[in-house]
This record gives sequence, C-alpha cells and structure tokens, in this order.
Amino acid sequence: MNEFNATHLDKIRDEISDSRKKQKTCITICGGTGCHAYGCLKVAESFREEIQKQKLQDSVEVRTTGCHGFCERGPIVVIQPEGIFYQRIKLGDIQEVISETIINKKVINRLLYVDPRTNKEIVLEKDVPFYKKQKRIVFGNNGFIDPTDIRDYIALGGYRALTKILFDMTSEEVIEEIKTSGLRGRGGAGFLTGKKWEICRESNSQLKYVICNADEGDPGAYMDRSLLEGNPHSVIEGMIIGAYAIGASEGFIYVRMEYPLAVKNVTIALDQARKFGLLGRSILGSEFQFDIHIFKGAGAFVSGEETSLMASIEGRRAFPRQRPPFPAQEGLWGKPTNINNVETWANVPYIINNGAEWYSGIGTKGSKGTKIFSLVGKINNTGLVEVPMGMTLKEIIYAIGGGVKDHKKFKAVQTGGPSGGCIPADMLDLPIDFETLAKAGSMMGSGGMIVMDEDTCMVDVARYFLDFTQQESCGKCVPCRVGTRQLVEILTRITKGEDQGRRSRR
Repeated sequence: MNEFNATHLDKIRDEISDSRKKQKTCITICGGTGCHAYGCLKVAESFREEIQKQKLQDSVEVRTTGCHGFCERGPIVVIQPEGIFYQRIKLGDIQEVISETIINKKVINRLLYVDPRTNKEIVLEKDVPFYKKQKRIVFGNNGFIDPTDIRDYIALGGYRALTKILFDMTSEEVIEEIKTSGLRGRGGAGFLTGKKWEICRESNSQLKYVICNADEGDPGAYMDRSLLEGNPHSVIEGMIIGAYAIGASEGFIYVRMEYPLAVKNVTIALDQARKFGLLGRSILGSEFQFDIHIFKGAGAFVSGEETSLMASIEGRRAFPRQRPPFPAQEGLWGKPTNINNVETWANVPYIINNGAEWYSGIGTKGSKGTKIFSLVGKINNTGLVEVPMGMTLKEIIYAIGGGVKDHKKFKAVQTGGPSGGCIPADMLDLPIDFETLAKAGSMMGSGGMIVMDEDTCMVDVARYFLDFTQQESCGKCVPCRVGTRQLVEILTRITKGEDQGRRSRR
C-alpha cells in the first residue's frame, strides 16, 4: 500500500493552510510565457532580495504564479490579500513597491492600470474591466498557484475531487456525473465528454489509455499552454479521475516541444504527484493504479488530430486514419483510448467537487460551463479570457477586450482557427456557443479569437489561413493536398491585382 493516503493528504492540506494564515502579505508575480519575455524572473528575484534586505521575510512572501491572462500588461504583480494590481513592473519599481505599498500601505498610482475608455486608474485586480466580466473557473487559480509547488494546489483544495471519487464513487457514478454536467470537449468538436468516457469504458479490453491533447497549433491560440504552465495539477487530477472512470492504467500528455515552460512545469508536477502518492501504484492507499508520461511532439499542425497524435506516440508519422473505429474503441496500439484536450481535463475536478448541477447551471442549453478564449488582434486588451458559454461577441470584444484599438471600426472576428470562419460586424450580438458559431459559418475550435479592424483586408486574411493549412497539410486527401494549393494561388493573384474583373481589394 502507498504510504500516502487520503487522511495524510487532508492533514498536509490543513498544515499548509494553517501556516499560510500567518503570512500577512503575498506578492504574486505572473510567470507565464509572455511575462517571462518581459523579465518576470528577474523581477521576482529582485523582490526577494529587497525583502531580505528590509528583513521582511517573516511577514512577506513572493510567489511566481501562472499566467494571469492579461498578457500585454506584463510583468503583472498582484499584492494579496488586498488584490492590488500593478502592471508593467520594471526592476527600478521594486524598491518603491516594498517601501510604499508593503511597508507604508500606499498605492503607487503610476503603476496602476488606466481604463482607456474612462481614463480612470484601477487599484484592485477584480475591478479591472478585463477581469470584471469574466467567470474564471478553470483559469481562476492561476494567479494564486506556484505551478512548481504542489502544496499551493493542495492548499486550494487540489486532489480533493480525486479523494472523493476513489473512496465515495464508483466509476459508473463518475461517468454519470460528467454526463449530467453536460461538459463537452474543448478541443473543437464539442463531443459530450461523459459519453466519450462511457464508450471507452464499455470497450472490451483489459488495457486502456487516456491522453491529454496539448498539441495546440492554431495561430493565435495559447490557452492550453497557459493552463499547463500555470496549473498543471488541475489537468493531472482530471486525467486521473478520467482514468479511474474508464479503467485505464496509463496516460500520456502530448505537448509540442515549442512549449518548453509547459513541459518543464508538467514534468515537475508529475514528479511531485508521484512523491505525494497521487500517481503510481495504490493511489492514496486505494487499489487503483495509474501513471502519466510526457510525449513531446515536433510541432506539426496535423498532430492535433487525435488519430495522427496516436500515430506519433506509437513512433510513426503523424498521419490521420479513417474512423470508425473511433479511438475510444480502438486507439493507441489498438487499445481503447480516451483523448481530451487540456481545458476539458481541467474542468473535471471542479465538476466532481461542486456537482453536475452546479456546472450545468452555467452556460446555455446545449453548451455548458465556461470557455477560455485567446483574445488577440486589433483590440485594446489582449490576453486569455474565460467567460460563460452564451456571452455575446460584443461583450467579449468591448466590455472585456476594451474595444478596437485607436478607436477604429470593428470589421470582423475570426474564431475556430484556420478551419473556422470570420464573423462580421452585423453579428456582434451573437451569443458564443457551439451551435450558434456553427450556424454562423464558423466554429468554436480550440478558442482562438482574432479581432480585425476597418483596415484589415479579408482577402489577405483568407490567404494567410489557407497558406497555413496548405503548408501544414499531411497530403493524404486530394481536396486538401491539391485544393488548398489552388485556393492559395487564386487568392495570391487577387492580392496582387492580377485577376480580371476584380474591382476592389476589400
């Protein structure tokens, strides 16, 4: 039996919580890829040095967290428990933050976010318009957790859902809970997660697998990367619960090598989970055993397709195959395999902890819960936003995104990645969910959302995405192999003004 069990885990959680109640102030520094580019590690190091210099280490803690979402404002520093939000922090600001805000409890106005529409300075993170209308469930703990320290995740209730299903629920009950919640796959297709798990469970095999698809290849999309970087244990816990539900003993996280920080943090998280008895034999003293391996993909766009992904893990060329049989029936090495993307797995612990009824109360009739979008392009507030299904494009672009840059007119928004579509200005009131996007001629996809203004040439946009799909085509099917090349050539001629009868570029 594993020396760690549910009682030990609860005891550790209580000890961590008690020790942190004594900690009066915590300086949290965004540690996502974007903030790394802005120098967040040097900022964190400088904060620690200044705290030591001022002999404040007994009352002030510095924590490098996951991505806070508001990527263009990095490095982001939030001072807890007050929630004071400082943005674009530089090394020269640190001594002043310690002396003025930490010691003298004064806010430094020049470091605050200024709402471009009202010219008003915002003090607290929760009041920043970018965050105010979001419903951050999956992404909500990113700003509080050091992804390299499992204790942070445990202190916030991490692995409580795992304990619940191992000792209080049968695998059938777990699947029923996920089915009742209405959770649909966040990778693009939107297939019902619980139904997929049920098919895999009912497949006749002693050996089954689960896979986390983290091969995020859509241009402009990076929500899966940020979840893996910032809260890897939520994904790991979701995978363990899924493995228990379908009867799998082995899992894989398939992540592209272009995500080095995600690979690093997941590797650390897996090692820590094993040390805490959360992976391996006799998980938390139960009879269930399961482990997860990391597989680093080479970055081919086609690897995001589930049959290509499995071929890659098997050591073959990432090449799709026809279905049926579906992976849940015959997948990795011919065995039943359940594949979900990062965001889908991360939703699972919250559903188990809070109940299917709670989750199904968020969103629309056919699309439950929240969705993380990568909001980029010609917009004032770029970053990752998590909103309830059914929120309108207008609310996302204007209330959260702050509207189009330089007061220009909104032209369109592209959703769903290269295979998606562009939604024009006259459809701004469209509620975003799986069905409405499909009816509008686009799709949810993985969650990319690229905003375009009046200066954007839609022919250039079409050519860009078709050129991308043409270059990334695996070449198996004639319509894709030949058709996309012909389309790119036609659009290239149009952009050069070479096609007869063409009067306007826009």
